[in-house]
Amino acid sequence: MFSRLTRLSLRVGFRPHTLSSFSSSRRLMVEHDRVNRRFTVTPGSGAEARDCAVLIYRFTGEKEVDLMSTFVPETFRGQGVAALLSQAAMEFLVEENLKARVSCWYIQKYVEDHPLQKFKDVVIT
Repeated sequence: MFSRLTRLSLRVGFRPHTLSSFSSSRRLMVEHDRVNRRFTVTPGSGAEARDCAVLIYRFTGEKEVDLMSTFVPETFRGQGVAALLSQAAMEFLVEENLKARVSCWYIQKYVEDHPLQKFKDVVIT
């Protein structure tokens, strides 16, 4: 059930309500690795591709996860990559009808900055 790899490709700046801080028009791809319970973005190509941004989660119950941490390599910080990871994780929770505890300070900030009801409904406070 959780073995498939899901890819979500978004054009930066495509959705103004969630990605308004992006200014680049390049494409970034979020990959959801369900086996390793993480979302990743590889912003560059070539030598940059080794630097991967990641959001890690773990299941704490049958329908409950903990969004534990995000990491964006220094060379890609300030480009909205963490927001893209957070958005993908929140959409995953909504689609799978999961609830989440949010241990990561950045994801907590993302949810506060994007007060969509569907995101509020999945977060355990």
